[in-house]
Amino acid sequence: MELVKRYIAAVQRELPQAKQQEIGRELKANIMDQIDALTEQKGQLNEDDISTLLVNMGHPRQVAWQFVPPQPLIQTSSMPLYKNTLFMVLGILFLLQTVETTTAWLSSFDMGLIGFLHGLASGFIESACFGFTAITLAFVFTGSTRLDEQASRCNNWQPKDLPKAEPGWQYIDMSDIFTDLATYLFLLLVIWYPLWFIAESQAASSSLLSDNARLILQWASPVIVLGLVNSLWQLRVRIWSKALLIANILLNLTAMLIVLYLANSSPLLGVTPEQWQGVFSHAQVEHSAMVSLFIIALFPAWEVLRDSLRLRKL
Repeated sequence: MELVKRYIAAVQRELPQAKQQEIGRELKANIMDQIDALTEQKGQLNEDDISTLLVNMGHPRQVAWQFVPPQPLIQTSSMPLYKNTLFMVLGILFLLQTVETTTAWLSSFDMGLIGFLHGLASGFIESACFGFTAITLAFVFTGSTRLDEQASRCNNWQPKDLPKAEPGWQYIDMSDIFTDLATYLFLLLVIWYPLWFIAESQAASSSLLSDNARLILQWASPVIVLGLVNSLWQLRVRIWSKALLIANILLNLTAMLIVLYLANSSPLLGVTPEQWQGVFSHAQVEHSAMVSLFIIALFPAWEVLRDSLRLRKL
């Protein structure tokens, strides 16, 4: 019976101290009943028979979990609210980091595209780690107080209070919303950042876009602002409706036409041939920018096609 004692002791080590003796006695009685039943069938049992019986019962930790299930850090009833809060806070942190990094990139003489991406990623990861830790700790400390409220809501509900059964595609992914918001903020900063600097700094800084391209984008700024409003509308309702789909189609169609018009305008970049001497010719740089804009135009074109098909389904 030494194996039985060791098995029960191993189970008790996985249990809260207040329940170890009670559950240990119950488990021992259960094991002895199985041994008695097996003895009646096979006669005297040896150590290997008892070992096989204990193996069939399961690992001591798994048996302990059957008596006292492990409690997660975040209560199951609080998990939907936790995930929604986490995505919302991380999305806002991503927007703030986009604004900060873009401003630093536009005002710096040494930060290139790689530096911009590195600054955006490292800054967001640092903020996200802090935000994730703060939100998790807040839910851990307040989870027990909300548990009774969640239980009362689960007890007092009516089927007529449930939301309408919508197709899966109608639910708007929060990551898409915040990606669009970050893109629109980035474009506004790139277009209008010269207005934020004094004349000396503006003259000394290298411009990313040509005056012609910047003028076109400045005229297109109302469309970008409408895109911000549209994304905030999506964030509020989180479900595609006919009005929202029509607004998104018109917005993406306008964006596609602006990008195509910009691709056919020259010059696009505010660089001089001397800056690329020995690397690329000025014509190659302009051609690459034009091809990139045509590729970018495919994204709103795809969204126009996608939302048109969705609109037909509604």
